[in-house]
Amino acid sequence: MNRSKRKSNANVASSPLTKKSRKSVAATKKEAPADLAIASPDLAIASGEMRVPRLGLCCQFLSEKIKFRTTTVKAMSQLELSQGREKLGTLCLANVLALRQAVEYCAKNGVGCFRVTSGILPLKTHPEQGYKVSDLPNGEAILAGFRDIKPLAAKHGIRLVFHPDQFNVLNSPREDVVCSSVKELDYQAEVSEWIGADVLNVHGGGVYGNKTEALERLKTQILLLPERVRSRLTLENDDKSYTPSDLLPVCRATGVPLVYDVHHHRCNRDELTEEEATLAAIATWGSKEPLFHVSSPKEGWEGPNPARHHDYISFQDFPTHWLSLAQRVTVEVEAKAKEAAVLQLQTHLISLCK
Repeated sequence: MNRSKRKSNANVASSPLTKKSRKSVAATKKEAPADLAIASPDLAIASGEMRVPRLGLCCQFLSEKIKFRTTTVKAMSQLELSQGREKLGTLCLANVLALRQAVEYCAKNGVGCFRVTSGILPLKTHPEQGYKVSDLPNGEAILAGFRDIKPLAAKHGIRLVFHPDQFNVLNSPREDVVCSSVKELDYQAEVSEWIGADVLNVHGGGVYGNKTEALERLKTQILLLPERVRSRLTLENDDKSYTPSDLLPVCRATGVPLVYDVHHHRCNRDELTEEEATLAAIATWGSKEPLFHVSSPKEGWEGPNPARHHDYISFQDFPTHWLSLAQRVTVEVEAKAKEAAVLQLQTHLISLCK
């Protein structure tokens, strides 16, 4: 593990969230600066050779009244089939509305990317409670609502992406795990078609005592995926098992891009520098806009577990060379303060690029 000397929390304006600081988030809301309004995917603030990347908000909101709803298998199992379908239909339609509100929020605040929650259709692929949207009493309205989001996001240049949960493991030696993972990825690929999302990002999976064999299984399984999954699939280096150097050969062999997570790379080092890993990852994206992740350790780099995410991004944890790249990139902000963390980082990066 990298025990860097960086003082991760030195430039974080807020300490871990208190009730008072949660209420104060509303004060950070503002109209997007005119020169940051995202009207097309290639628009960015630029000054000389520096420009602010497209920042991404992940799944949920801290203070905005935008909520995604869900349920449990236990709750659904207590209902008759018709009652269960009605409840699921209500939840799904509510989530369509919440996603639309999320896109509108991003457009208003100059946030260029939104990560859609994997549970946008609750229990969609559960072996007992799973369903098709057409099974729901308001299925047509749900589908129409999702499809309306695609032109809305395109109009405002908002990129939509998915990061399927970590139980999706494509290189598992267990066939049932792989099959359930493919089913889950295919569901999210279907929703991606409706809303225009272009990324399904997963980790490399387990090592299972033999990294070489595990990576070979991963490569084989990727090539067997349905086209709508494979065309959106990306691989991300993680903080324990797979470094950028481990995954890059798989990416090059399969045509699947690498999502470079700089925090994970600092926790799980290889021979590549951050600059080298950045450029190697970009090279896997072809004509698509590269996607990166940034976060800061909750208790600092010398803390007991640097992999845990802070509420905000320490400014010195953001790689400044990302501001001088030859092409536009998306950087998802993985921080517990959600929209407050994104807006704070956005303001800081704008000041650097002036």
